[in-house]
Parts: sequence; structure tokens; C-alpha cells
Amino acid sequence: MDQDILAPEKADKNDYKETDVFAWANNLLQYKEELKIELFLLNKNYIPYRTNLANDLRSQLEPLLIDGLLEYLFEGAEKGMIVRGFEEAEAEAGVLQRTQVFKVPNAYATFSWFKTQEHEIETFDGKDHDFSRMKGIVARVSHPQMKHTVYIAKVLPRSNVMQGNAGWMLRGGKFVPFDADAALRIPSDNQLLIIDQDMYVFSQSRLKQLFAYDAKEASIAAKKVAEIDANFKLSFPEGQSLQTLVEGKRSLVKKLQDVQAGRIKQEELLTHAEDMGIELMQDDAGAIIIMDEKDLGKFVNLLNDDYMESALTGERYEILKKRPLKPDESEPAPALG
Repeated sequence: MDQDILAPEKADKNDYKETDVFAWANNLLQYKEELKIELFLLNKNYIPYRTNLANDLRSQLEPLLIDGLLEYLFEGAEKGMIVRGFEEAEAEAGVLQRTQVFKVPNAYATFSWFKTQEHEIETFDGKDHDFSRMKGIVARVSHPQMKHTVYIAKVLPRSNVMQGNAGWMLRGGKFVPFDADAALRIPSDNQLLIIDQDMYVFSQSRLKQLFAYDAKEASIAAKKVAEIDANFKLSFPEGQSLQTLVEGKRSLVKKLQDVQAGRIKQEELLTHAEDMGIELMQDDAGAIIIMDEKDLGKFVNLLNDDYMESALTGERYEILKKRPLKPDESEPAPALG
């Protein structure tokens, strides 16, 4: 793999050079009939498997995987389509959204196989592997004259897969038993395109389905992380930060959606932690020490006011879901004057 997908802890805006998807499409056009396309299955643990393809199928891959992308991009370029990062704004017409692969932890894990472990990628065999555990496909597209090897990733819906004796076939005017190990239909819609470090997202819902990454949640979480960094003194192990510890932790990302970092000061948070019997350590400079996900979970829970002590029983609780009490509408309104 010739692209350099940076590890999250090494990623830096100074190392990143954005790609030009429209220039890529124009360049690809001249090689369209000569592309080398390899197809991989992706399982639920984000591990890719090679596939063996009959020569008859190879001629179908380019029209199925490439033509729709090029048509969409050329038409978009004519209409003034722009490319924009998830962090900048919501999706809207005339905008193609983009993120970086290292920001999507499960995608980063997948494409790291191609960069560092390709020799370990197994060839899919129906006898040794469970087809029902496959959740997506990844096509690797290359040509000797192309600067980048690119990847096209798609969700593989269960409705597109038929296994074993799950159905019949119509042959010669009559139904006969389905006699293959499995059959699949590759989705034709545009979903995800990876060029160098960039992931172009044609469908946010497909990104979430395939790599369990909610772009809106992640964008909000990144802003909340910046707010926390600005309002609290935190200490992390070498090479770690609040952002790296949050990435890939869905429960923490969701919790951060409601955090209001500016509402409480560090001293107040530490006092509340002591009152609740929640242990938070500090270093010599007074920074709160966050060693791992467990420490971060306690810190975020305190910040989100998720610990309480019952005035009735004195018991202490972690609140999983808060719902503010509303005034009882049946009570009479207070008299004026």
C-alpha cells in the first residue's frame, strides 16, 4: 500500500496533505479499462479476507464499482460541488464530505492490514470461514501509472446475501434447488472512497453501518474535547491525550455530547469527587491524572454530573440517564402580585 495512513497518536495537521478527488477522477478516466481491481470481504471484527474471482467476473467489477463514482464526481464538478470536512458543517446538497482515515478507528484498523499485515490476510473459503459474519466489501483499485492505490468500501446488506439451501433458482423454466455455498449481490450505490489519508463519504449512514462511526457525534465530541482541554488541567501517559483516549470509545463519545465543560471549575469537580468517594489523583502540578479509559470515564461522569447521593437513603448512585423534572401542570399557577 503506497499511502501513508498515519497512526492516530502520530497524526499532525502538518503531515497531512489533502487530496483532490476531482483530479483523481479525471486522471483515472484514461486508465479505466486497464485497472487492477482486487476484492476483499470484511468481517464484523474489521478483518479483511481475499477473494478468488473467476475471470468472467473481473469484467463486471469496473462498471459496478467505478462508473457510478466517476459519473457522480463529474456531474458534481459541473454543478460546482465542493468538498468539506465533517468538522466544518452538516451534510447538504452540493457538498461531498470528507474525513481522515485515522479519525475512524475501525477503518484505520482495517486499512492497517493492507499497509503492515497484508501477508497475513487469509483467502476466504466457505469451508473455513462463516459468510454470515461478513459485513462489507473492500475493493483495491490500482494501475502502474496512478499515483495512489485507492480503496472503495461498501456495506454488504444481509438482504444481498443468500447461503446454502436458503432458496431456489429458476433454470430452464423451472425452479431447481440453490446449489452454491453462497450468492451475493454487490450494492451499486456510492458509499466510501479512500485516497491516501482521505476518506470521501458519499453516505454517512453507510459509514456508520460499516465502521460504526457517527460523524456528527464524533465532530461534537472533538469540540467538547477542545473545551475540556481549555478548562481543565489534565495529565496523560506519554503519547496519549484526551482525544486519543476518546477515539473508538462509543460510550464516552456519546457521553461527551451533553458535557458543558465551562459550567464547573476544576476545584469544584475535585471537591465533588471527594464528597462522592470517587478517587481522582493529581500530579505535583495539580493536574488530574488520567491513566486509562477507566480514569477518563470517572472524570467525564463527574463533569456530566452523573453521580448523586440520595437525600432520602444516603446511597450513592451513578445515573445512567437523566431526565429533568418538569413542573406538574395540574398544580395551580402561583398568584400574581
